[in-house]
Amino acid sequence: MSQTDVAIVGAGPYGLASTVALRRAGFSVKVFGDPLLFWRSQTPKGMLLRSPYEGSSIGDWSGPLTLEAFDAGRDQPVSRTVTADEFIEYGRWFQQRAAPDVDCREIRSVEQAGDRFRLVAQDGEEFEAARVVVAAGVGALAWRPPQFDSLDPSRVSHSLDHDDLGKFVGRRVTVVGGGQSALESAALLHEAGSGVDVLVRAPLVRWLHKRPWLHQQWPIKQMLYAPPDVGPAGASHFVAHPRAFCALPRRTQAWLGPRAIRAAGASWLVPRLADVPIRLNTEVREARRMGDGVRLVLNDGTESTVDHVLLATGYRVDLSRYSFLSPSVRAGINTVGGWPRLSRGFETSVPGLHIVGAPAAWSHGPLLRFVAGSGYASRTLVKGLRR
Repeated sequence: MSQTDVAIVGAGPYGLASTVALRRAGFSVKVFGDPLLFWRSQTPKGMLLRSPYEGSSIGDWSGPLTLEAFDAGRDQPVSRTVTADEFIEYGRWFQQRAAPDVDCREIRSVEQAGDRFRLVAQDGEEFEAARVVVAAGVGALAWRPPQFDSLDPSRVSHSLDHDDLGKFVGRRVTVVGGGQSALESAALLHEAGSGVDVLVRAPLVRWLHKRPWLHQQWPIKQMLYAPPDVGPAGASHFVAHPRAFCALPRRTQAWLGPRAIRAAGASWLVPRLADVPIRLNTEVREARRMGDGVRLVLNDGTESTVDHVLLATGYRVDLSRYSFLSPSVRAGINTVGGWPRLSRGFETSVPGLHIVGAPAAWSHGPLLRFVAGSGYASRTLVKGLRR
């Protein structure tokens, strides 16, 4: 049975950043997963990143593996509003230089074996590790409202189920959600020739960078917003430094955290959605099959029939969705409202088991829900393992 100091489950931005940092610190690391799988297979073609250029580097914000370093070596500069295709290309470039030995197999099981862990790959091969870092991302955490449970995927799907929305050309599609994923999906569907409308349960759609000069002109930008540009003016600096954010009273964190990640769309979507109907204060009360389509009953009593419903309803942390964690391991993880309670070194209450990325946001702040948090997570993980 092959052994290693640290096994990393997941080869997305957090898994790759953790691999680099741990190896630099002298740990032997085995990383599993199909590199950038979520970005390659669950992000529709044509999408742009909500994160700014300055906040889209994997790992550290400076050094030889940043987006800026990748950009410097290209004939065609990376767009200031980074496209998903550009980010995927950057991620592959990062992986080839930092972790060319990624084991692309899926891990089917992680269980405790005494004071160590036993991992079983999809083909049955077993590995043993002193520590495990879960960097599995949000692909398994998509939330689907229960009123759609009775409908099959041909009629209702989640935004992460698609890497190309071109399949809906000529069809009527209702998008449910008021965040970036919902609004950009609606724009792409409209531009591809679909008949599309958007249902937003909130009383308004929030737009990011409504005053773009605040985010562009120095020194104003530097004073109001940290490089990742996550969160409101001023508070952005707390969000960008999780140690500072987590030093705030929990009550303040509970107020500020949701404000930093609340559903919103980038302002460059506004003209692209000029001809797309957006209904506010609207929720689906009932959804049922109607011939080849879906009949929707809305909270205002009106009804509509469409060919497909696209759920852009976000993600909810639920570790039971990480099916590779054995029941005994999951049972040993102390959680708060579904979120794992993590130490400063991202360690769960199961000794030796660490979790990075979006599920770490309750313990380390909202930056962990963005690529920009991968640098902090990887550095802090190293410090925790050294202790």
